[in-house]
Amino acid sequence: MNTEKLQQMKTPHTAPMPAEVKLGPGAWLKKNLFYSWFSSILTITLLALAVLLIKNIAGWTFFTARWEVISANFKLFMVGQYPIDQLWRVWSALLLVSLFIGLTYGARRGISTIMFFSVTTVYLVSIALPFISGSSRFWLVGALVSLGVGVGLGMAVPTLKKVVGYAWILCFILVLFFIQGFGILPEVRTNTWGGLMLTMMLATIAIVFSFPIGVLFALGRASKLPIVRTISVIYIEIIRGVPLITILFMAQIMVPLFLPGGVTVDNVVRAMVGLVIFNSAYIAENVRGGLQSVPNSQVEASHALGLSTFKTTVFIVLPQALRVTIPSMVGQSISILKDTTLVATVGLLDILGIGRTVTSNPEFLGTQKEVFVFVALLFWVICFTMSVTSRKLERSLSVGHN
Repeated sequence: MNTEKLQQMKTPHTAPMPAEVKLGPGAWLKKNLFYSWFSSILTITLLALAVLLIKNIAGWTFFTARWEVISANFKLFMVGQYPIDQLWRVWSALLLVSLFIGLTYGARRGISTIMFFSVTTVYLVSIALPFISGSSRFWLVGALVSLGVGVGLGMAVPTLKKVVGYAWILCFILVLFFIQGFGILPEVRTNTWGGLMLTMMLATIAIVFSFPIGVLFALGRASKLPIVRTISVIYIEIIRGVPLITILFMAQIMVPLFLPGGVTVDNVVRAMVGLVIFNSAYIAENVRGGLQSVPNSQVEASHALGLSTFKTTVFIVLPQALRVTIPSMVGQSISILKDTTLVATVGLLDILGIGRTVTSNPEFLGTQKEVFVFVALLFWVICFTMSVTSRKLERSLSVGHN
């Protein structure tokens, strides 16, 4: 018996995989939608309802809706009562953010791809809107140019790949400088902030500052020191057991009672503090779940190698815990973005508050549907972009995959 036959006898025989059968359109419809008399009736009924619904929505959108309420109040929806003569500062901040988005995309690609193309699409759609003024259209074109310049710089300077993450801290400070002034530019009081700008400022502050606080409280709750653990547990459980609107009211009404005479805190700053306090408690619980997912054997192995508790936590435990909690962290970020609409109950005019104010104007009575559809669309675009970015980050880190 030759070697070839011997090899065939040793190798187990595996049956070939059946070829995938591709169904035509008619066969696919019959298999999935019309495979019985009941499914056929259900398919036809649902199709008729869908056609009727689409027809009514399209008719209202293109023929009945009074979209002039959006064009007449577009500035209010975007920046509230921000002084018109100082709007160049808001546009400059937008150009700066666009530049850094382009830098991040050019230097790293990855998860910044979703943000880059989403922002580009929003700019192009905004430029095409018929009610955008000439000056606004000019600034939007400038924002597109800033995106392109950022991409070019990110690709041309390789060292930016290492520092672009830290550069966003500088971007954040410069944006605050442009919008508020800090005594160098003419001061624009925060009571004139409003609309989408205020919503994004509140959400950004809440997400950025609550993250390190939440991580610290999560580590404190997992600590073996009784005092640290007790303080962390009390903070987390009390804040998570109180509705956000209660914390916002306490920040607006109770905080001034504890301040020395003559010391005042701005209403917007109080709302920011309330949002940070609330969000950090939920982030702490998310991170604590991630800490519990790290096997104790890794901690024991790191100690056996001579690593201190601090180094073990920072370089071994915490990175794995944060990686696991990415989906829940992004979900919490989206939630706090939507929860910023509650600040309207304490006198701040975010985008939803602006919408309610506009619909109470006698000139625009009966336009509630148009206003709230527009507000909902803005929130959906932002939240959908965050969600898609999160999924891309999960795939890049192989979260949930072996």
